Amino acid sequence: MKEIFKKLQPHAGKILAFIVIIFFSFLAYNLFQAPVEGFENSFVYLLKEYGYIILFAWGMLEGEAGLIMAGLLSHTGDMNLYIAIFVAGLGGFAGDQVYFYIGRFNKSYVHSKFKGQRRKFALAHLLLQKYGWPIIFAQRYMYGMRTIIPISIGLTRYDAKTFAFINLISAWCWAAITIVPVWYFGEEILKVLHWAKEHWYFALPIALGFGGSIIYYFNKASKKNTKKEKEISNEN
Repeated sequence: MKEIFKKLQPHAGKILAFIVIIFFSFLAYNLFQAPVEGFENSFVYLLKEYGYIILFAWGMLEGEAGLIMAGLLSHTGDMNLYIAIFVAGLGGFAGDQVYFYIGRFNKSYVHSKFKGQRRKFALAHLLLQKYGWPIIFAQRYMYGMRTIIPISIGLTRYDAKTFAFINLISAWCWAAITIVPVWYFGEEILKVLHWAKEHWYFALPIALGFGGSIIYYFNKASKKNTKKEKEISNEN
């Protein structure tokens, strides 16, 4: 079994891509075949029918939207809160483990495919050297570094078992921090969504303004990261 695992590790990225394609094809088929009318009803049916599977996959991609969905479904009773946190955390853990092993066993591929990200890799190595294991715990909340940090740690000699342990605890904390507040304030969130649906002409400008603020924040954060990367590059 260990020999099979070792042979598969160098192809972790390709395996992940294949699984993602199969998964979304499965969802698209079931969305089309849903025994209800209307796209919205079909989507809700899909979430209720395959909620945990979707949540696991969304967790692998580390999308907070999937966790928000899980929080709302937990509030309405269509999901179990504790199982949702467990499954979402496992998905986040699995995704980062794949990225870690891409770095560990595909170094030449990483160096050729991520040439434009050299400064980010340098920043990730510097953060790991400066802060140690807490950077593994915090990387899920670092815009623009979520994928880079696990891959860059894989490129080093960092112990795989230690990374896996910290990564698992971090993933479950990330899932709980996102899902629990949505579950707790679920009634208020559902009221807001219902109001937005009924008064879309008011909700649309608000959503655009909110979305624009988020884009502005992330652009600012990206420029800040770029500045740090340049400072590191100049130091080297």
